[in-house]
Amino acid sequence: MTTTAENQTAAPAGVRDPKSFLLLLRFALLNIIALALLALGLANGLVQQAFASDETHFVLVIVLVFVAGFGLALSRVVWTSREINRARDFDPAIPSRAARYLEQAQGKDAQSRQTLASTLRLELSQNITLVKHLGSSLVFLGLIGTVIGFIIALSGVDPDMAGEAENIGPMVSTLISGMSTALVTTLVGGVLNIWLMANYQLLATGTARLIGAIVELGENRAGA
Repeated sequence: MTTTAENQTAAPAGVRDPKSFLLLLRFALLNIIALALLALGLANGLVQQAFASDETHFVLVIVLVFVAGFGLALSRVVWTSREINRARDFDPAIPSRAARYLEQAQGKDAQSRQTLASTLRLELSQNITLVKHLGSSLVFLGLIGTVIGFIIALSGVDPDMAGEAENIGPMVSTLISGMSTALVTTLVGGVLNIWLMANYQLLATGTARLIGAIVELGENRAGA
């Protein structure tokens, strides 16, 4: 006799459960919106202005850190989505994190399985920690850029020479350049931090689902 749970999870042969791609779809939707906003900024010249206003090229450093974090987040999202599907549609013939967990949990008592589940949570959580660190570093890089900008701005101010009209122009130019660097790096670091941390939160949710799916599979097999 078919159980209620089986009736709820069963899908017609050859038809993929739409939930199988839920994590990837959310990731794609989030970043399509972000890229649309980026394209809007490009169309209005805001992005070009941000790079042109920073003579130290510190904005480029911030962008490169973001790209590294985004690439890592993308790879972890693809891996997590695939492992969730393999845990839900478990096939012992297909290598997966769920298969490895079941192998480790085989023959263990409830307390040992609980310890093993805690180890799994720690392992999978650490796999995405670097994305979080890179996201947080964007804010600090923005603040460093702010300090560099203020240093540049103040380095051009000489009170002893301020009384001479011909020296005012270069001082004002240096002051504006430094303030531009300070403001632009702060803005870019903050915006890219929000973008990358949104991806991290999405990835953290997917990781929690993967852990739940694997642990549930292990408990169901242990109780069978």
